Amino acid sequence: MNKLLILPVLIIAMLFSSAFVIMEGQHGIVMQFSKVKRDSAGVPVAYPPGLHFKIPFIDSVRSMDTRIQTLDDKADRFVTSEKKDLIIDSYVKWQIDDLAVYFLATGGNKMQAESLLKRKINNGLRSEIGSHTITDIVSGKRGQVMETALKRMARSSELGIKVVDVRIKRINLPEEVSNSVYKRMRAERLAVAKEHRSKGQEQSEVIRANIDREVSIMLSQANKESLQVRGAGDAESSQIYGDSYSKDAEFFAFLRSMQAYQKSFTGKDDVMVLSPDSDFFKYMNNKD
Repeated sequence: MNKLLILPVLIIAMLFSSAFVIMEGQHGIVMQFSKVKRDSAGVPVAYPPGLHFKIPFIDSVRSMDTRIQTLDDKADRFVTSEKKDLIIDSYVKWQIDDLAVYFLATGGNKMQAESLLKRKINNGLRSEIGSHTITDIVSGKRGQVMETALKRMARSSELGIKVVDVRIKRINLPEEVSNSVYKRMRAERLAVAKEHRSKGQEQSEVIRANIDREVSIMLSQANKESLQVRGAGDAESSQIYGDSYSKDAEFFAFLRSMQAYQKSFTGKDDVMVLSPDSDFFKYMNNKD
């Protein structure tokens, strides 16, 4: 009775140990006596997602993620054809292309695979960037540089990996170079500002000189016109006086004498020493 129960249990255990499931997004290979199991043509057998069977206790299964992976490591230093350093931050999209080669090269370890891939990609990028100038890499040729680098690394046969895409995220100058560039830019901006101030000062002096000249001309013209008006007024006044004097010379002489008397005797202490028959007392001595 017990023997009859043991046999089905053994059969069920054998079935469970021989069945294995590959999850979605993964592929698996079967190791037989520590070697990759191959088909009759010698090609390694890759198992897609789903339920599969193996030989119990002899075969072992290694599942590996065959989806597109992203390698995004820290930025690295590269040298251009001008022997100028650049700090380039890039990322890589990669995918397992050959499960058997990938397993033999990396042991199925993703970190090991990315370490080897990073080294290979850096070498490829160094070669490509080293043949271009900073202008080429930063300008519109940047896409062409990446495309050429991608073609060189599209298939890493020794790792069983296919490089899907290579992109540059950010390009920076080294810190010591950046400081030097910023200082040079600041010096250039200061020189430009100084030149603008100098030109502004020059234009200010020219404008001030022109205004001063115009003011001087206007004042001179005003003084000239003032002198002309004053001269004309004096001439007209003299003519009026002359005309008036010529009409009644005796009255004019009498009026001028009266004005002279008035100005001469304004103070009580005024003293004048004159001859009695002086012309000054002409109208005082005239009894008529």
